[in-house]
Amino acid sequence: MRARLIILFLMLFLSASISRAAEYSLTIQPILSEDKTQEAYQPLADYLSSQTGQTITLITHRNFTFYWNKMRNQQQGFDLVLDAAHFTDYRVKKQGYQVLAKLPDTVSFSIVSHEDNFYMDTDELTSKRIATMPSPSLGAMRLQELYPNPMRVPTYIYERNTRRAVDSVLSGKVDAAIIPTRLVAEYSGLNTVETTEPVPHMALSASAEVPAEIVEKIRTALLTANTTPEGQKMLAAINATKFEATDNTTYDGYSELLEDVFGY
Repeated sequence: MRARLIILFLMLFLSASISRAAEYSLTIQPILSEDKTQEAYQPLADYLSSQTGQTITLITHRNFTFYWNKMRNQQQGFDLVLDAAHFTDYRVKKQGYQVLAKLPDTVSFSIVSHEDNFYMDTDELTSKRIATMPSPSLGAMRLQELYPNPMRVPTYIYERNTRRAVDSVLSGKVDAAIIPTRLVAEYSGLNTVETTEPVPHMALSASAEVPAEIVEKIRTALLTANTTPEGQKMLAAINATKFEATDNTTYDGYSELLEDVFGY
């Protein structure tokens, strides 16, 4: 009887272990609120779950400060991550992640002001109010690059997302804002002061804890998404046309943007 109980216990333990091993998290950088992130990217988690046969759960984070602290401490919630170039390279170099696929094209940021509050270059914004998402978001890192002299910096006004930053410019709450360049055309009444150098678009990377066979299923699912009805539906939901093949080298060097950030 005792032997049967031991065998039953071992079977239950192994079953639970296998179940846990088949559950993975998908984290998205917090460029949106948690509710908006859940709404926008749940279709990606659902698609990867259906394509891999695993349970992939979407994890959201309230802001970039909280996100950075969890990332660098390697806390739970970072099996799979869709993230900006500097964070992607950081995890590759510091935590052994593997880049699987990326969204097409590149990303740049533009400093914008109200057209009635015209500035011609960034030097004119010294001591002015510039709205940005909190550090170490990519926009904040690019903004700090433009003002290396601590005696000649703007006053940073932190907003929860880039659309709130634009609203602050248009309402006169701030003098300027740094926002993704692609958003500029969506608003009237903005003047572009300067645009940063582009970086590769967001990539999906996997932790070394994710088994190789699952990694390959995810890579294949992403790269073929635009060829199937289910994949096309997912891409439309996340406002993308496809995922592109890439690897770690595409993001090499971008983690240098984080070198002056606490905890790097």
